[in-house]
Amino acid sequence: MIKTNNQTAVKPRQKYDQTFKREAVNNWKASGKSASVVALELGILPKRLYAWQQRLAPTDAGGKAAVGAKPSSAAELQTQLDAARREIRHLTEQRDILKKTLGILSEPSLNAMNGSLR
Repeated sequence: MIKTNNQTAVKPRQKYDQTFKREAVNNWKASGKSASVVALELGILPKRLYAWQQRLAPTDAGGKAAVGAKPSSAAELQTQLDAARREIRHLTEQRDILKKTLGILSEPSLNAMNGSLR
């Protein structure tokens, strides 16, 4: 809330479209990060992620999300494909960084060489 001249003005309510909600939940699940971390990155509250997960998850008769449930539309398939591509790109970058780090750490140190030149 924003206070001006002893009056309280209410901030307009932020509305998110279905695509954003689905992407946020997919990003959260695919990243392996906590809901708090993902929510902070997106600028939302963690409880909103949980609510979106409940609303967007396909459920079976037992009330739990169906494992391996087929997406209902081409848009949902595209969303999942985009999320998978982002995850692959992220993991590839991490792998490359680790390879470079390993190369740097495995190089012999100039200070540790026996018979160094002086």
